[in-house]
Amino acid sequence: MSDGLKGSTVEATLRLKQHRRTVPMLTSDMTVQVPRQWPLAKELTFGEKSKQYQLAMRCLLLGDETPGSRSEWRPHDPEVTATDSGVTVHYAAYNWITAEKPVLVGPWEIIPAGRTWMIELWPPTLRTIPWERIEVDLGGLDFNDLAEHASYSSENHLVWRNKLPEDVQLEVDPPWQRWLPVRLGQSDLVKAGIASWWVCASVLMAVAAMRAKRAEAAAAREAARPDGEVTPRPPAEGSDTDTGHGSRLTRTLLEWAGLSAGVALALLLFPQERFRPLTGALLYIPAGLGLIIAARPWSAGASPTATGAVPDEPARPADIQRRQAVAVVATACAVAGIGLLVIPAHDLFGLPWSLEMKTMTRWGRIGLAVQGLVTVWLWLAAMAAWAWRFAREGGLLREPTAQRNSWTGRWDEAPAQCVTIVGCLLANVAMALLACAWWFNKRRWTRINWLVEQRDPSAYNASLNNLLEKFSYTDLRWAFAYSWVLTGVALLALLRFRNRPPRAHDRPRYERFPLGPSGPDILLTVSLFAFFVGVRAAKFAGASGLAVVWLALNIVALYFALALGRRWSVFNQMGERFCTVRLGTEQHRSELLEKAHQYRNANHQMHLLDRGHAEGVTCDQLEERLRQLHQWLVTACEGVDPPEHVSVLDIALAWGPEGRWWSNGTHAARFSFWFGTPATALLLYYQAQDPYGGQQVLDSPTGLPEFAANLILYQMAWTVAGFTLGALWRLLPGRRSQARAWILAAAYGLPTVLAAALVKVMDTDPRQLLLYAALLLVVLTLTSIWMDMATFREERQYWPSRFALLLSVYQMRGLSGQITWVVAQVGAVVTIFANLTKH
Repeated sequence: MSDGLKGSTVEATLRLKQHRRTVPMLTSDMTVQVPRQWPLAKELTFGEKSKQYQLAMRCLLLGDETPGSRSEWRPHDPEVTATDSGVTVHYAAYNWITAEKPVLVGPWEIIPAGRTWMIELWPPTLRTIPWERIEVDLGGLDFNDLAEHASYSSENHLVWRNKLPEDVQLEVDPPWQRWLPVRLGQSDLVKAGIASWWVCASVLMAVAAMRAKRAEAAAAREAARPDGEVTPRPPAEGSDTDTGHGSRLTRTLLEWAGLSAGVALALLLFPQERFRPLTGALLYIPAGLGLIIAARPWSAGASPTATGAVPDEPARPADIQRRQAVAVVATACAVAGIGLLVIPAHDLFGLPWSLEMKTMTRWGRIGLAVQGLVTVWLWLAAMAAWAWRFAREGGLLREPTAQRNSWTGRWDEAPAQCVTIVGCLLANVAMALLACAWWFNKRRWTRINWLVEQRDPSAYNASLNNLLEKFSYTDLRWAFAYSWVLTGVALLALLRFRNRPPRAHDRPRYERFPLGPSGPDILLTVSLFAFFVGVRAAKFAGASGLAVVWLALNIVALYFALALGRRWSVFNQMGERFCTVRLGTEQHRSELLEKAHQYRNANHQMHLLDRGHAEGVTCDQLEERLRQLHQWLVTACEGVDPPEHVSVLDIALAWGPEGRWWSNGTHAARFSFWFGTPATALLLYYQAQDPYGGQQVLDSPTGLPEFAANLILYQMAWTVAGFTLGALWRLLPGRRSQARAWILAAAYGLPTVLAAALVKVMDTDPRQLLLYAALLLVVLTLTSIWMDMATFREERQYWPSRFALLLSVYQMRGLSGQITWVVAQVGAVVTIFANLTKH
């Protein structure tokens, strides 16, 4: 029927959008005016779901092209307009250049071949009639008109008038910033970059564990007398009082470092084209079971007799661990047995021994689905088991008390019930992954067969069978790709274990708290920041393969900022003796807060006195009160005058709301988590609005799970950033807390400058990188303000609102400056976001 289209009028436009884009985008607009005499012209005006419409539209646009050969996207169905002279059809489509494979979009065919891309107008129909107008916009790329039949050409586009489609042949010379990513996407360098990430992460964890082990051994040697007796020493924060447990935790980290790197490299080097369902069942199911057993989630916790723990456990620890081990191993073996049972029982499912079949029954698909779900469940359970072990051995979980039970208490009391609950949750996650893959397959099938009036059920079943055969491989690799989060959990667990509070009966009367992390704890803290916060810049810069470089740069930048900032920190200026005399006990810190309260009242009365609103007090009295407060600082500094610009209020704010720096970190982490929630929403909204990113969410087997994973990772990034700010609170410079937030943001900004330079060189979009940096600064600034309010939280009862307390802490002039700065940051974020969402 397409032979009767000789009287049609055709116009076509191709646009190549590549400037400031990571992935070049192709958009096609084609307008065909069909004469009324064409037998199928009337059917074009029918509904999109009718068979007559689909037949007519297919004859007009696709002809005898093989169904399912096009993978292009359409923003909408073709727009049909009927007039007296004929029927006009506007057909729009778009696609991306992601690999060196021919790309079909509308009537166009683009062939990326190395450093040269070929563009041809090769429609399935309408080849024998001249087209009224043909336009190509190459977005500023160099080109060569091979046929030399263009009616008009300029630097950006070409125009042909009344030419046959075969007269349109272009050779495009893209810059290296465009053809290099396309070529590298199919090379082994990408695998090398991913492999280097896993190796570097494992090496960093191993180095941190060994440094912590050496610090533990050195502390034990210092505590020993020359005659072999041990000097009684109260366990302060940062000391390790359980040498055996500390060694066990170190061994656990080293085990995971080697195991995770080995498994990741094995998954990476195993080629996808060689994957078979039988191979996956025989390799991945036992491997997942082995990872669960190697995790040993029944391992004892860090401090079973922590403060407030329930005495006289009803069962011995060995009995508890035995019951836990039986529950875990029995459940994992039962699930693995169900997955492996598909192999000997393949006849019951109508499957061959290889578990591969072109025409598969419903029972066969059920068998493959069960095998895939079991495989994914085992690997998810393995990751959960390792996370639990890190959290339990590191003391990240609360131990049960006489007043309240906890997760660890329930795990000790009813392990079978806990395994059942967790197993059901993981089963739901595995089924959700399978549902997402099935939904993607159905969307893709509908998209590529949109004009097939009678779709071949055998072809759809073959597509569904291929999805089920590859499900365990694709989703297993996707899930384990995020197991680097366990490395961060392990580092946090080691940091917590080294800085857990002492037991109640071991706590000294005068407990001195260190200002911040030192030695191995510094490495653990900056590594956490680099893992969860800094490496995101590599993704935004389009250089995920260089994540190792960003990890190292962020660690070095944070060490550099800390080394410079420590010299100008408030407590370094005051001296070590001041910290010993004025901050040695809880009573001393309470006295400091009282002095800070007096300092704020004196300054407020001085301000009222200047305006003539103060009564019953003179300027001399207020000045004398301020001199006494300054003298209180001087007497603790061995007669050396402290800096004139440092007041008792500055010292109170620099100390933070808690006694231990770990508590300061967790306090700030809670604030930054909630302040980061709107920031996460903005970033995810932009990702959904981005043409390529939004399309990947809806048209990728792991698109929706990836979207959910990004949500979690963004929240973890804000939380870790806040924890780092709180942990380093007393080591960072600045009389006001916002300066500490700026220093930490500047440490992130140093590698970001290099990322921005890379974005500039690669001609990609820098706005998402800038948005993330601006949001990080806003979140840290708001966290620092709330930390100051938490420092004086005991005064909250004297003020009608939190804002009034904040007004009292900063004074009016100081608060106005903080508000101005926060508003400026929010304005910058809004401006960047507005530019991001422009199309």
